[in-house]
Amino acid sequence: MPTLTALIADDERLMREQLRAALQRVWPELDIVAEARDGGQAVALSRQHQPDLAFLDITMPVKTGIAAAMELDGQCPVVFVTAYDQYAIQAFEEGAIDYLLKPVDDERLARTRQRWIQRAPETAPDWQAALRQLSSRLEKPAYLRWIRASAGNAVRMIAIEEVLFFQSDEKYTRVQTAAGEALIRTPIKELLAQLDPDEFWQVHRSTLVRVAAIEEVRRDERGLLLRLRGHARPLEVSRGYAHLFQRM
Repeated sequence: MPTLTALIADDERLMREQLRAALQRVWPELDIVAEARDGGQAVALSRQHQPDLAFLDITMPVKTGIAAAMELDGQCPVVFVTAYDQYAIQAFEEGAIDYLLKPVDDERLARTRQRWIQRAPETAPDWQAALRQLSSRLEKPAYLRWIRASAGNAVRMIAIEEVLFFQSDEKYTRVQTAAGEALIRTPIKELLAQLDPDEFWQVHRSTLVRVAAIEEVRRDERGLLLRLRGHARPLEVSRGYAHLFQRM
C-alpha cells in the first residue's frame, strides 16, 4: 500500500503524542507530515502540505476543528478527535464524518483505517452541508472530560468522573480523587468555566466540588461542612456559597 500523508491538530501536546503513537502502531503506512497546535495553524499547514487525511481536535483555540474543516472545504477527508460524550457522538454517527474519542483506542482507530481504505470516491460527503449539520447538533458546551495532572514525577490522565474536588494550593490546583491527589497549574477561575455547572459547584473561593460526591452537609461552629464519599477530611463551605445547600 502506498504511503499516505496526514496532519494532526490538537492544542494538547500529550494528546498529539498519544495519537501519533497510536497511528504508528495501527496505521504504519500513514506519514504524519505536520502537527498543529490550533485551528488556524491546522488550516495553514493543510494548505502547505496538502495531506491525504487530517485528524482535527474539535475544541481548539483560534479556530475550532469544525471551523478549520469548513475553511478547508473538503480539501482532504477529516477525522475529528473529540472528548464529547456518547450522546453528542450521535451527531457524528448520523453523518458521513468519522470521529475518534479521546484517548484514542487502537481498535477504534483500526476501524477508521479500514473505513478510509474501503471508501469509494463517489461516496465522499458534501463537506459544507455535513459540517453545518454537525455544528448545529453540537451546541452543547464542550466541558472537560480529562485532566492532565502531575503526580510525583509522572503525568496522569484523570477522567473528570473520578475527580472529587479541585482546590487551590498556592501556585497549583490540587486534583483530588478517591485514589489520591495530583496537581495542575490551571487556576480555579479557569477551571470553573470549563466544567459542567450541573456536575461541579464552587463552594469556596478556592474549592470546586463534584455534586454527586457529596455524602453529607452539616453545620458546626465554623459554618457548613461537606463530607465527600471516598475522602475523609470535610471541606468548608464559605458563607457566600451557603445558599447552594439551603434545600438539601
